[in-house]
Amino acid sequence: MIAQLISIGNEITSGQTVDTNSAWLAQELAEFGVTCVRHQTIADELEPIRHAIDDAAGRSDLVIITGGLGPTPDDLTRQALADAMGVELLFHEPSLAHIEQYFALRKRHMHEGNRHQAYIPKGGDALHNERGTAPGIRAHLQNADIYCLPGVPSEMRDMFDVHVRPVLESESHGDATRIHVLHSIGMSESEIGERLKDMMRRDRNPTIGTSASELVISIRIVSHAESSVEAQRLLQADAAEIRDRLENTVFGEADETLESAVGRMLLDQRKTIATAESCTGGLIAKSLTDLPGSSAYFKQAFVTYSNESKTALLGVPEALITEHGAVSEPVARAMAENCRTRSGTDIALSATGIAGPTGGTPAKPIGLVYVGIASKNETVVKELRLGENITRAQVRGRTVKVLLNLLRLKLLKRERPDAD
Repeated sequence: MIAQLISIGNEITSGQTVDTNSAWLAQELAEFGVTCVRHQTIADELEPIRHAIDDAAGRSDLVIITGGLGPTPDDLTRQALADAMGVELLFHEPSLAHIEQYFALRKRHMHEGNRHQAYIPKGGDALHNERGTAPGIRAHLQNADIYCLPGVPSEMRDMFDVHVRPVLESESHGDATRIHVLHSIGMSESEIGERLKDMMRRDRNPTIGTSASELVISIRIVSHAESSVEAQRLLQADAAEIRDRLENTVFGEADETLESAVGRMLLDQRKTIATAESCTGGLIAKSLTDLPGSSAYFKQAFVTYSNESKTALLGVPEALITEHGAVSEPVARAMAENCRTRSGTDIALSATGIAGPTGGTPAKPIGLVYVGIASKNETVVKELRLGENITRAQVRGRTVKVLLNLLRLKLLKRERPDAD
């Protein structure tokens, strides 16, 4: 089965919003052996939308359109689909009843524009939207089944599961595609490519590819088979082999992040942690507390941006800062050790550096950061040279990732943080 995806909205074509819907849909469709041959993004203009629908319907078996189903005049997907089908829009009373009920339950006023959402092209079917006001639309044009779904990701995903997935499951002929992603950090993409060279042949099943994003290298595995059981078996075999070859650089899979991997390990090992930050301004603490249940391991954060605060809040000696500078190994060490002592935690993390874009010197350039990990009997401090040609946000973000990975590797040894 061949599919095309069409995303509607000025906010997408202008770059104000990133189209995550198409990426999600393409992955979901691949599991049913459906190949997406084109992703299109169309502005809120009637004729371009109509042309895109007509063209896609003539070249595909399945067309999924997201967006343009709202109550405002620039929501034109309904009319564009009706024009492509050569039919009129008909008022659908059950959809209006749902919209009215949606507002009544929330004790909100329904604007007249919301009535427009109850119009469906003649010959099409309205698809119930449990999460919002806009009903979806199912229709047939030329060779294609067409589904119009809301642009709001949560609504779109729910309606796909309710209205599209069951149809694909019933029409599946047994062929199956499975996709799995592993995430790694600490090994370059080129080295990963070398270690997986024989597994990345284009003529091989499963196929394997890599992508990089701010120090994290993701390895995507796609398997094809006559049954879902066999496709899953091929997938799992390759995932195990990749983990073996890349060793402890693999930290997670699917939607797992480095932060969630570290958080899970802290929970499993019943360790508590605190942070002392300068150049990262609280980002390390944020990363560790973004996760539900983080209060079980995260106890306290010190954001000591100035030299005075390092002394007042963490007890870093003024003489130490004067002698070595705030961005130095001794200060990072003192920050970590004093943070752990004052917080009473098993582990403490520290970071002090020059994030830029100003403040660098030949001796201490932009991108120089010292990070520390303190436990009862050991403190490890690492000097990072992240580069002078990256942005301030990149320096801060990469500092967080490197430090969390160092912590992950420490926890991975299954040793107590207070062990020598």
